[in-house]
Parts: sequence; structure tokens; C-alpha cells
Amino acid sequence: MISKHRVVFLFTLMCLVCINFSFSQEQNSRKEKLIINRLDFYDYRGVWGLDVAAGNSIINGDYQDPEFEIYFRGGFKYHITSHLNFNATYNKYNLAYKEFYNKGFMSFDLNLELLLNPFGRFTPYLYAGGGYNASNYFEETSNKVQGGFGVEVIVLEHLGLKIFGEYNHAFTDELDEMTTGDTDDVFYRIGLGLNVYFGGQKKREKLRKKIKTVINSNPIVPNN
Repeated sequence: MISKHRVVFLFTLMCLVCINFSFSQEQNSRKEKLIINRLDFYDYRGVWGLDVAAGNSIINGDYQDPEFEIYFRGGFKYHITSHLNFNATYNKYNLAYKEFYNKGFMSFDLNLELLLNPFGRFTPYLYAGGGYNASNYFEETSNKVQGGFGVEVIVLEHLGLKIFGEYNHAFTDELDEMTTGDTDDVFYRIGLGLNVYFGGQKKREKLRKKIKTVINSNPIVPNN
């Protein structure tokens, strides 16, 4: 006859085995979901990206009646993780006031960019960083900081269409060639552009092998 202690022990052991199996199943499910998400990232995007955009710029300085002017951008980005990338851009733009001022500038910007939904076709994103600003022929230069937000839609695999707005704070009050008060000049840039992604094939293949391993280690056994 089996004692009560043995019954309690066997029952406890069975419970622990079931709990451990359930936890293992849940862990495998989470791993599988994470790998699938990362595969989606590489299907839509890539490790590297080319960034091109065009739009308008406008100054908030010492004069009234600022006007929208042309703005172009080109650069590249490198994804440190699926959510975070480092990017560098060259920006060419003009700042203008109605009828009496229109001047060309360029800036070399470095940013960290955060994608809020990197595993989907549609994602909002935020970015911030610093840059080096210069008028044409480097007649006037200054440092600056910038930050912006936008949305990106993957229209084809590895091709994203984006729209964004950006705030720039120059550490000078002489962008418009007039110094009044203690406030530095700021300007805004808005643009429509494309991200062309490439790279990541080796990482994608490694992920595919991992997901096969997870599935094989957690087979679904049909009931007889």
C-alpha cells in the first residue's frame, strides 16, 4: 500500500514537471515570436540604408516674413539594433525672408534614430543629434543640434517612403546676418524622401536556422 507521503511526493513531482514543461513551451514560443519579428525586419529593411529626401526649410530669426525655401538631403544609416540606427546626412538648403534675404547653407548631421515599430511596414520614428552648419563656401560656420520625427511606410521590400519634420538650433545669432537680443537662430526643415535598404542576408539565414531549431525542439504531437 502506498503511503500518503509518497502520494503527496509523486503529485508534487508531477506538478513540477508540468509547470516546467509549460514554462519551457512558453519560453520557446517567445523565442520563436522574437525570431519571426526579426525576420520581418530583414524582409522589410536591412542593416544599411541610403537616405534621400527633398522639401522645404524656414528660419525663425530676427526678421519678420520668413519664406519657405528649398531643401535637399542625402546620407546613409546603419542599424545597431532593429529599433535603433545611427545615421549621417549631408543637407543643402536655403533660408529666406520675403524680398530682401535669401542665402544658401549646408549642414553635416549625425543622428541616433529610434523606430517605434521596426517589424511592420508602417513605423513612426524619432531622431536627435548634432551637426556642423556652414553657409556656402564656408564663409560662416557654427555648431548646431537637431531633432525630428516622422513616419515611414515600406512600399516595396527594402524601399521605404517617409515624411518628416525637423527642428534645428544653431549656436549662433548670425544666420540671417543680424544680431539682436540673446537668442540663437533656429530653423525648421520638412521633407519627403526614400530609404533604400540593403545588407543583412547572413543575419537572416542565421535567424532562419534558429527558428528551425526552436520548432524542432518543440514539436507538436497530435493526439491519437
